[in-house]
Amino acid sequence: MSEDTKKEETKVEETAEAEVKASEDKSKRAPRKKAAPRKKAPSNVNPDIEERVVAVNRVAKVVKGGRRFSFSALMIVGDKKGKVGYGLGKAKEVPEAIRKATQAAQKNMISVALDEGTIPHQVLGQFCSAKITFKPASEGTGVKAAGACRSILELAGIRNVLTKSVQSTNPHNVVKATFKALAELRSEAEVAKVRGKDAKGLRIK
Repeated sequence: MSEDTKKEETKVEETAEAEVKASEDKSKRAPRKKAAPRKKAPSNVNPDIEERVVAVNRVAKVVKGGRRFSFSALMIVGDKKGKVGYGLGKAKEVPEAIRKATQAAQKNMISVALDEGTIPHQVLGQFCSAKITFKPASEGTGVKAAGACRSILELAGIRNVLTKSVQSTNPHNVVKATFKALAELRSEAEVAKVRGKDAKGLRIK
């Protein structure tokens, strides 16, 4: 038997012994403990808060093996007393996406300045290509708005208002433009304090 043949046989034997040792080490290892299932948090933290679904879309993520589909939900929450918020949630199932969006909306609620069921003054909200103008209205006018904008105004507690929306009708852009406008509203007391005047004789409409 030649020296080269002996070397090859020795290498094969060493490789076989290494594989056997590796398999024995793996078998000796303790099995991994399964992670405890996560508890789902309740969707309604405050029972006084109302929820509304604005949009539910199916989205896809392109990966090496193909496309993975999931759902996104846009939710609006409010207490009809001057507090309102919106949130976006994504999950593989629609109920889970709605739950996530609701929790995000409740965390990001803002306070809206109200004036006897309407807004204190005219304001313009703009986001991307969506532009919405809000004007105060007298009692009995109602909420002159549609779609996502109407849901936001009603959950904020606004009963009378005039709106004019131009350009984009994308619900995400409309929601963000509406919230930008509501965040800019100031009550008479706030404006009077900044100007150093009496709120009784101040007219900001």
